[in-house]
Amino acid sequence: MTAGTVSVSPAAPASGPDFTEAAYTEASPDMAQAAAAAAQRGFASWSATALWERAAVLHRAARLLLDRKDQLARLATLETGKLLSEARGEVELCAQIFTFYAESGPGFLAEEPLPYPGAAVVRRPLGAILGIMPWNYPYYQLVRLAAPNLLLGNAVLIKPAPACARSALALEQLLLDAGAAPGAYSTVLASVADTAALIADPRIQGVSLTGSERAGEAVGALAGAALKKHVLELGGSDAFIVLDTEDLDAVVELAAAARMENCGQACNSPKRFLVAEALYEGFVERLTARLAGYVPGNPLDPATTLAPMFSAAAARALLAQVRDAVDAGAQLHCGGSSTADGEEFVAPVLLTGVVPGMRAYDEELFGPVAVVHAVTDDDDAVRLANDSPFGLGATIFSTDPARAARLGDRLDVGMVSVNQLPPSDACLPFGGVKRSGVGRELGRLGLEEFANRKLVVR
Repeated sequence: MTAGTVSVSPAAPASGPDFTEAAYTEASPDMAQAAAAAAQRGFASWSATALWERAAVLHRAARLLLDRKDQLARLATLETGKLLSEARGEVELCAQIFTFYAESGPGFLAEEPLPYPGAAVVRRPLGAILGIMPWNYPYYQLVRLAAPNLLLGNAVLIKPAPACARSALALEQLLLDAGAAPGAYSTVLASVADTAALIADPRIQGVSLTGSERAGEAVGALAGAALKKHVLELGGSDAFIVLDTEDLDAVVELAAAARMENCGQACNSPKRFLVAEALYEGFVERLTARLAGYVPGNPLDPATTLAPMFSAAAARALLAQVRDAVDAGAQLHCGGSSTADGEEFVAPVLLTGVVPGMRAYDEELFGPVAVVHAVTDDDDAVRLANDSPFGLGATIFSTDPARAARLGDRLDVGMVSVNQLPPSDACLPFGGVKRSGVGRELGRLGLEEFANRKLVVR
């Protein structure tokens, strides 16, 4: 654990329990360098640990996550403002990820014979991997890097978002309690400048970032200059395509749930709803009513259905994107302002008539805003879905699975789901194309991103 002064100001409603600020000391340059040295030492001992022992640590970590679920979930809510129920679900998903790699990971690391006499590929760890993490999923983002790499034998050094220092340090302590070797998993509360120095540090063998496009550009340039393997999970503007359905109410309910999860602050949340003309008016009417029914309040209260956004600044930025669209001619069906509960609470927004040139068409909307378009046919749906700088995921609804599959094959994205919301499961690789990033996390592919796939000919 690297101490340092990072002020932590959790998103919170104006009334309710005491959301006390916490202060941590930001790492000095010397402390950041010491963290890299400790990670290198941790790698030396952790990589020499038997695979079955590393898997056992992941199993124990999964059990500890469930044992401490309520404590960890409350901490995440205090830091990010997310609904307590969603924070509990996040902790449970992290336990599932650790369990998956503990049980399935060793099989993924089995020697792979090649069609040449005596030739095989073996997968070995690279060294210490730096993870630069965001605030919106303070456990899940860390665990989806940590679990496969710890199983592989890499050391993981986490630079968390400043506002999530407490949850990051709690996860570090949990892994130490589970039996991880000192330095195998650690946290550094580094500044931007010191993070850049860590990327260039020869003791760091790879870099993983989940964050904005701008952060991805900066980290990708630094990692490239240092010839470091890197994974970038960036923004998204996923399309939710409704071709036809026998139950429009059910599809609208899924659309609202998907858009409002984590108050819309998720890269793979569907942000653009492309609806067949015959269903368009009914979809807009029903989704408007559903979004207007969300109840703002204390995110620790089970009755609350609308969490605050992460910060007042984030809320102001989102509403500026909405105002830009409305001023340019888009139609506002609901929302468009903060609620009486505080500036961080943005009333869910539904926009139509959004066209190229508007910020809401070209930029990611990272908050509770849905944009609905009418499409004339499958070709129109593909054209509009692909008319985005992002390429993370897409969801397609149709009573004809073959039709949905044909359309899905034409989408420039990394993930497609048909007649269901995109599932979150440790076995499923996560990642996109275009400006949504580089590389994959989770599944077998996530285990191989920071592996040395070594050819051996005996």
